[in-house]
Amino acid sequence: MNLTNLSDTPLHEAFEACCVSANNRGLRVTGSELVGMIPLKALLDAGKYFLRKQQRSVGASEDEILRIAIRSLGLDELSPFDPRKKILEYRLEDLKGEKKLIDLTLRRFADETASESVAPGGGSVAAYAGALGASLGAMVANLSSHRRGWDDRWEAFSHWAEQGARLKSQLLLLVDEDTKAFMGILDAFRLPKSTPEEQAARKEAVQAATRRAIEVPALTMELAYAALDLLEAMVREGNPNSVSDAGVGALCVRAAVHGAWLNVQTNTGGLKDAEFVRQVSERGQVLAHRTEERVAELVRLVEDKIRG
Repeated sequence: MNLTNLSDTPLHEAFEACCVSANNRGLRVTGSELVGMIPLKALLDAGKYFLRKQQRSVGASEDEILRIAIRSLGLDELSPFDPRKKILEYRLEDLKGEKKLIDLTLRRFADETASESVAPGGGSVAAYAGALGASLGAMVANLSSHRRGWDDRWEAFSHWAEQGARLKSQLLLLVDEDTKAFMGILDAFRLPKSTPEEQAARKEAVQAATRRAIEVPALTMELAYAALDLLEAMVREGNPNSVSDAGVGALCVRAAVHGAWLNVQTNTGGLKDAEFVRQVSERGQVLAHRTEERVAELVRLVEDKIRG
C-alpha cells in the first residue's frame, strides 16, 4: 500500500489493520517491507505503540525504540533493515558527513576535551552532565516501571522515563551546539575589517555569534533544571534500590546548571543588547539558586533513605 499521510494513518496502524485482515482469512502476517525511506518519527511512534501494547516503558533510547519497531513490524524479515539507509533524517546526516562530539566514545570525548583545542569546553561538558543526569532519572523510572509488584504503576513511571529520554536527547544536541556557538565567535572575529563596511559587518557578526553563545548555555540551564522534577519524583517514589542513582543524577544536574551559568556570564559582557542581558542574567540567577536549594534537599533525602 501507499501511505500518503502518516499523521492520518500511522505506519503501525496500517500494519495492525493488515494483521486483522489476515487473521480473518486464517492467515498470519510474518513480516513487511519498506520501499524507499521513512521519517524517523513514524518508526519511533510505531516502537512506542508496540512498547505500550506490551505494557513496557516507552522511555527507552532512540536506538532501542527503533529496534522494537523494526522487529514488531517485521521489517527485517525479508532482508536486513539498515536504519542509516532507510530513515530519512539519518540518511541526510550521513550525506552531510558532519562529525559530532556525541558520536565519540567516552574515551575520545574525554581526550578531545583534555587536548589543547579550545573546544569542546565547559559549555559542552555542562550539557553532557545534564544529559547524564536526565539519563539516570530515566533509568530509575524504567527500573521502577518494570519492578515486580508495581504492575499497576508502569504507565506513570513510563511517562517519567519518556520525559527523561526527551530531556537527554535535547541536552545531547546542546553538546555540539555549544561548541558550534563558540566556534561561531572565533569565525566572526576572523572576518576582515579593512573597510568601514567590513568593520560594520564584522561587528554585527560578532554580536550575533555572542548572542548565540549565550542562548545555548541558557537553554542548557533550563533543560537541566527541568530534569530535577523527574529526579525528585524518582527519589521520593521510584525503586528504592536505585535511590542513589537518582541522587547522582541530581548532582549531575547541579554541575550542568552551574557550569552553563558560568558560560552565560562569560559571554554577556560582550553583548550590547542590555535588555537581553538583563533578562537572561536574572533568569540564570534564579535557576542557579533554585537548583542549589533543590539538589541539596534531594541529596539529604537520598542519604536519609540510604541510612534507612
